[in-house]
Formats: sequence, C-alpha cells, structure tokens
Amino acid sequence: MKSINHHLTDQLLMGYSAGSLPEAFNLVVATHVSLCDECRARMHEFDAVGGVLMDEAGIEAVSDDCLAATMALIAAAPVEVKPAPAPAVSSIFPAPLQDYVGGDLDAVEWRRIGGGVSQAILQTSDEATVRLLRIPAGVAVPDHGHGGMELTLVLQGAFRDETDRFGPGDIEVANEEMVHQPVAEAGLDCICLSATDAPLRFSGILPRMAQRVFGI
Repeated sequence: MKSINHHLTDQLLMGYSAGSLPEAFNLVVATHVSLCDECRARMHEFDAVGGVLMDEAGIEAVSDDCLAATMALIAAAPVEVKPAPAPAVSSIFPAPLQDYVGGDLDAVEWRRIGGGVSQAILQTSDEATVRLLRIPAGVAVPDHGHGGMELTLVLQGAFRDETDRFGPGDIEVANEEMVHQPVAEAGLDCICLSATDAPLRFSGILPRMAQRVFGI
C-alpha cells in the first residue's frame, strides 16, 4: 500500500486501547491500524500505558466463589465455530473487516442509495453505525455536515473534499463543525468504510428525503 497521509487521532487510539469506543468505531480503527504502521505503533504505546495503570490500580476484594462462577458461565456459553473465509486472490478488505463481512468485496450485499452510490450496513451495537460505501469514479456525494463524529477509511480508489485528498489507507475524522462534499477521483470506484454516531446533515432536499429510507 502507498504512503498513508491521514491518521487516527490520539483520542481515538486511546479510546480503542481502553475499549471505550462504540463497536462501529472500533471496527474502523482496527481496520486502519491493520494497514498503518504509524498508528499501530502509537496504539501499542497506549496499550503499554494502560497496562501500567492496571498494575498500579488498587486490589478489589471478590467473593470466594467468583472464579468458579465465572468458569461455569464460560463453560455454559454456546460455542459457535465459523469457518474462516477462503483467502481472496486480490484482497481489498483487511482481516478485521473480512471478519464482519464474511469475506472480501464479492461477499458484500450492496444496496443502491441514489446517484450511483451503494452502501452495505454492517451489524454492530446500537451506539453507532458502520457501513461500506461504493462511490463510482467521478461521482460526488451530496454536501453535508455532521450531527456527531464520522470516521471514513478509504479501502480502494480515492476521494477529495474541501480539506484534502484521501487515498487507500487514509482516514478522515469529521466532526460537527465540518461541512464537505467528497468527490470520488477518476479511475477505480472509491470504496470506503464509514462509521457515524449521529445522522448526517444534508443540505439538499432530496438527500434529506432519502436519509429517512436508507438510515444515512
């Protein structure tokens, strides 16, 4: 993969390390970290700090049968063994994402949402939503703002907006102050993994109407 120019913030990496992010954001962070040496190294630093804090934390008393009760719960839990997907000849999705999709690009069940753009919502907890987006080359996404945070990781192709260019491995962190209109570059269709914790704020009437149907 070519050089990655846009990285995760320390706040997101610390949240991932501490396990405090919504599942949807965890998936985007894990996928980016699997591609980015720089962010992976920073994440390991936060993991190490967390380990030290745990070592220095006080000891809490537990009941005498705590361990036995925990082991009994583990033993009683159903075991579901899923066969690992066959490795793709030309893989676009890193391993963390393939685990959610059940394979690579050919396993995605796309749904058209207008303007040639397709999406596939992945199943995670209700705290936030994560979806795959497929934007045809040269197509612009309607301009929009954000009701919360949006993480967008490029997996194939590239897009540009008012802030910069984002290619494979790059991640854009958008907040409530950002209004932008991503445009997919010519060449390959732009495929992104995007997580949001609040609805987008579209400027146009038609996108706002479609938003209710597609849960964007």
